[in-house]
Amino acid sequence: MDEKRSSPEWGQSTYPPLELVTKPTLTTAEYAYYTNIKPQTARIHACTEAGPLRPRRLNGRLHWSTLETKKLLGVA
Repeated sequence: MDEKRSSPEWGQSTYPPLELVTKPTLTTAEYAYYTNIKPQTARIHACTEAGPLRPRRLNGRLHWSTLETKKLLGVA
């Protein structure tokens, strides 16, 4: 039986190219996809402040800056 999911499985490409993303922040799943890490690794980086970016926390959710992610990855 196939399950429909609201977000893509890790490693599947259903996100637009980062160059085309215009919203101010990314979800943890989107950030993980674009930086090629697992979402749980991104969460660990947020908790330990050991990652290359510091996310903002809004209503208990992590929001990663799209602009900073683009700079990190060298995307124009």
